Amino acid sequence: METIDARLLDHDEPVGAKPGGVRIARGPKGSNVRHQSTQRVSVPRYRAITERHFDRIPQLASLPSDDRFAMRVVSRVLPFRTNRYVIDELIDWSRVPDDPIYQLTFPQSGMLGENEFRRVADLVSRNALLDEATPVIQAIRDGLNPHPAGQRELNIPQEGGDPLAGIQHKYRETVLFFPSRGQTCHAYCTFCFRWAQFVGNSMKIYAKQTDGLHRYLAAHPEVTDLLITGGDPMIMRTSVLSRYLLPLLDSPETAHLESIRIGTKALTFWPHRFVNDDDADDLLRLLEKVVASGKHLAIMAHLNHWRELSTPVVRTAIRRLRDAGAVIRAQAPVLAHINDEAEVWQRLWQDEVHLGIVPYYMFVERDTGARRYFEVPLERTRQIYSDAISNVSGLARTVRGPSMSAGPGKVEVVGTQEIGGEKVFVLRFLQGRNPDWVGRPFFAQFDPEATWLNQLKPALGDRRFFFEDEYDAMRASAPR
Repeated sequence: METIDARLLDHDEPVGAKPGGVRIARGPKGSNVRHQSTQRVSVPRYRAITERHFDRIPQLASLPSDDRFAMRVVSRVLPFRTNRYVIDELIDWSRVPDDPIYQLTFPQSGMLGENEFRRVADLVSRNALLDEATPVIQAIRDGLNPHPAGQRELNIPQEGGDPLAGIQHKYRETVLFFPSRGQTCHAYCTFCFRWAQFVGNSMKIYAKQTDGLHRYLAAHPEVTDLLITGGDPMIMRTSVLSRYLLPLLDSPETAHLESIRIGTKALTFWPHRFVNDDDADDLLRLLEKVVASGKHLAIMAHLNHWRELSTPVVRTAIRRLRDAGAVIRAQAPVLAHINDEAEVWQRLWQDEVHLGIVPYYMFVERDTGARRYFEVPLERTRQIYSDAISNVSGLARTVRGPSMSAGPGKVEVVGTQEIGGEKVFVLRFLQGRNPDWVGRPFFAQFDPEATWLNQLKPALGDRRFFFEDEYDAMRASAPR
């Protein structure tokens, strides 16, 4: 296995196992986590690999120089970060550039528009100074819809006329919390709709303290679910994560919380987090405390391709999480170049069920970042879902979708139908800013090229969709 000189890599806060020596993974003392008696030798310590290290990744040396240059260009606008596990264990370099995990993690020229790519390529070629490059790059980022679906305008609640940092509340029962220490990941997905969290503080949503969260939860007893998100909360050491989780377990102001969700990609981009990191046992012990408190613990895993589940260490990580009492739910969007085939989704859902993971959502790629490279027409996405779901057992049919996480809510593409001689999309809300919208079907004119809700027009003679007037009123009344 080819390796990378560790001296050339980022020296982030250590998350991985201590280098060298032998480690035997074991369940925490007195816990339900199953014993792992297999000896593991020379488990790598996590270190981030960023765009500064492209020349030090041996596998890239065989790629055409134009491809390597394109990586540099795109990574000046969209964030790049990976690690040796992804490079050495998940990518099949004999299939590059067509390998799906390579496409999922390494920048490609088509991720920027032609004009944007040309402008940044000129800056890179000339080694332009920051004073010249920064405003150009920022303008391009601003044009990529960095905070889609009203994340800043509509989702952030107010307290005393001021926004509550690091909190989003879009759906009645669920609050999202963005801890400041969790606003990065073990590796970045190239399609990520939260890419803006990784390119500078001016675009980030995060909270340094939990005081505002606890006050908000105390004032909103209708909230039953808390989603801790990022970035990736599992990038934090257990001692830090515990400072966010433990106060939620025995506080009267959070007694109405029934479920704690943790959104993470660590399960497949750094499974050592749950198996071999030097505080992995402590992490499992912490998760057991959450379960023992009586709250449901859901690990919201982002799984884009079945190959992510193919290594022994990820399967061990899954077993350990399940033994700790966590329920793992899996979600992902349909992405061109990565998983836009029904057979991929069929195998992904089958493998998830086999490993004890609950298939949860199939999403439509959001209208942000590199969406032009990844988006798939709604009709094609619907057909992929239909073909895949018809070839799996009932245990895998828990997955909902394809769903657009749009401004008004999560809109499912149910199918197509001919009504009164007009072919239409049949749509419905799975979640809505107004809970009364949930489950209500509505119809849009069939458009084989449409990729997002705002590209659809009402069908059957309707002037507007039923929710539009109310949604427009919400936007008009939102704090500026």
